[in-house]
Amino acid sequence: MREAAQSGAEMTPQELVRTFYETVVSQHRLEDLPRFVGEDCVLRQGGVDRPLGPGGMALHLAALRETYPDYRVRILRQHWAAPYVVSECVMEGTQLGPWPGPVPTGKRLTFTGVNIDRVEGGKIVEHGGAVNTFETLWEAGIIRPTNFAF
Repeated sequence: MREAAQSGAEMTPQELVRTFYETVVSQHRLEDLPRFVGEDCVLRQGGVDRPLGPGGMALHLAALRETYPDYRVRILRQHWAAPYVVSECVMEGTQLGPWPGPVPTGKRLTFTGVNIDRVEGGKIVEHGGAVNTFETLWEAGIIRPTNFAF
């Protein structure tokens, strides 16, 4: 794995994003966030941009660690279309915190998803994407339909 100490400006956009997820996020190295996440970074959700920056990213990752203390991200493949890096990811962790629902299951869960990150000036300045939570939660028996009547 690449060292998080390397400056984002010294990496290709794909290397920067891969290092961010596989090292900074997976090893919970919040002190390295300012090297990878721009102060003006936004979270893009449904066409709406929400301010994030390193501070917001730190809060998000800390909350994620409460649910999945051993959370890890692995990049399967990437595509770069300047200035965006699209990454197909596998995210894994043991659910020891209360999401979804009030009771931790203790189950090791594996999610797949796609992250879309805009990289400018050697930093991530926009983050968005989608995670396939339904299939994982269904297979783990965490969610079940209560009524199929429409």
